[in-house]
Amino acid sequence: MTIQQDIKHLRREIQRHEYLYYVADAPEISDQEYDQLLRKLKELETAHPQLITPDSPTQRVGGTPLEKFAAVTHQQPLYSLDNAFSLADLAEFDARVRKGLGTEEVEYICELKIDGLAISLTYAKGLFVLGATRGDGKKGENVTENLKTVHAIPLRLPEAVDITVRGEIYIKRSEFQKLEGFANPRNAAAGSLRQLDSKITATRRLDMFCYGVLASHRTQEEGYQLIQRLGFKLNPHRRICQGLAAVEKYIQEWETRRKELDYDTDGIVIKVNSLAAQQKLGFTAKAPRWAVAYKYAPERAVTKLEAIDIQVGRTGALTPVARLTPVELNGVIVANATLHNEDEIRRKDVRVGDEVIIQRAGEVIPEVVGVADKAVQPGRARPYIFPQVCPSCGTSVVKDAEDDAVWRCPNADCPARIKGALKHFVSKDAADIEGCGEQIVEQLNKAGLVHNPADLYYLRREDLIPLERMGEKSVANLLAAIEQSKQVGLARILFGLGIRHVGRVVAEALADKFHSLDGLLAADEETIANTDGVGEVIAASLSQALARPELRKIIERLQEAGVVLSDQRKRISSTLAGKTFVLTGTLPTLSRGAAEELIKAHGGSVSSSVSKKTSYVLLGDGPGSKADKAKKLGVPMLDEKSLREML
Repeated sequence: MTIQQDIKHLRREIQRHEYLYYVADAPEISDQEYDQLLRKLKELETAHPQLITPDSPTQRVGGTPLEKFAAVTHQQPLYSLDNAFSLADLAEFDARVRKGLGTEEVEYICELKIDGLAISLTYAKGLFVLGATRGDGKKGENVTENLKTVHAIPLRLPEAVDITVRGEIYIKRSEFQKLEGFANPRNAAAGSLRQLDSKITATRRLDMFCYGVLASHRTQEEGYQLIQRLGFKLNPHRRICQGLAAVEKYIQEWETRRKELDYDTDGIVIKVNSLAAQQKLGFTAKAPRWAVAYKYAPERAVTKLEAIDIQVGRTGALTPVARLTPVELNGVIVANATLHNEDEIRRKDVRVGDEVIIQRAGEVIPEVVGVADKAVQPGRARPYIFPQVCPSCGTSVVKDAEDDAVWRCPNADCPARIKGALKHFVSKDAADIEGCGEQIVEQLNKAGLVHNPADLYYLRREDLIPLERMGEKSVANLLAAIEQSKQVGLARILFGLGIRHVGRVVAEALADKFHSLDGLLAADEETIANTDGVGEVIAASLSQALARPELRKIIERLQEAGVVLSDQRKRISSTLAGKTFVLTGTLPTLSRGAAEELIKAHGGSVSSSVSKKTSYVLLGDGPGSKADKAKKLGVPMLDEKSLREML
């Protein structure tokens, strides 16, 4: 047997044992025997590097660290799911599905909802070529090298097919217990998958379950059988359920059984099994109409409330945080929980020293539900008195004009507010300055280098080099990331400025309408209010903010630094200028994202709801209530073909 044949035989043998161990959960050899096979293959490949291939098991160990993750546009959007929080919610979902399909009973497929991160895996002629995170559903990050370290993901399929598979990356509870510095298994999985150095990811023992495939088949179950045949790992507990009663039985069964598992689940995913029925039902703007995630009630625990601390956010809001005697909750040690606001503390009558009930809302954010049993807690402390001065700067706090449950620090120079505003500006959805995390922001602010977002763009190498743990490479990377952030465009910068009520969607709507910050500054409040999705409250907040001299100065300095404060999206024409579209149903050739971009590229705008101001409703297969409202209001409806003819 030649060296090449030896290597090929070893790879096949190792890949078979990887499948048996990581996917089939039926190992035939010991870990030591597996390690010996892998060591022998490494030795042969080291001696003959020209024979190394991308799908070799030795390539799972991680490669050269990346500078940053590249963006990836998904072939088809990775939609999120609507939630059902009760059996009544679930019954409403079933009623909508049956009405949409015109049938008395629906065949569903139910599976455990894994508490992890959605990913997309692309194979070309059977070779794994691209792995991406969900991101915003339309665009994700290229994490191919990190996903190669996950043994449950085959590097080569047994068939030379072109296929895209969807799945969930997670980490087992038993593996999570070996790690430090993470709040919960999902947090650990996310942090591991987004490591720029894949060698670190390789040490974390991530796992994966597949839940979908972009391929032609009649039912969801047939799709699962296809990807299982190709060597992918599927959750073994899925079940086909005939009608709502069978679904409810499955949900009730797993509410208890899920505690026996070695991985976190926070609910059940229910999907219509027939793909023809799925296509008929279609999608909303955010989620499929043929699937829903039933969420179990959060788990609870009892522990002692040791203290109440106050955190000050970027808008000045004072949020009380409970400091607790550490307690395990759903496999996670919880030491802090939110108390929301002063009114909630009073309503629940929570006092320092009490035994309190806590739960993880949405299985992620811990919150104090109430006092365990006041009757058996004699000698309770006095009711908590909310501070009347900001704990960060000492300024007298004021009641929020719009929400009297919230106290705010009105001091724009408050250190806590400044740090919060800076952290918000550099975040992924705003300026997206890679490598400028919370610790760097704290360091820059403490050193007196950065007090507002504009200061970031005037940093020099000689300012940064003296800082702790800031070597030449770190400084060069940070400055390069800051320079790159100048091109993120108007919507992200506007969102990053942290103006109250101006979230991502509003910022995008304003960028669509005014095209530049100069155009927005020149607009009066009424014009701003008439922007789709804005209204009087947001317009007033925005106008007041833009009138403040300190914000104007920041904007001027951003412009002087070369930050692009205009909408850079290319416009092909102004054919649809002044026209607002609402999309509903599934279009023949365009995804929802592609249709929106097409409309915007020709000067139009897109809204999420139908009103008298709507110019057209773009209608696809399986339209929802938006079509009914359009008929009621007399709003014209057109199909994809008609839209293209308009252009």
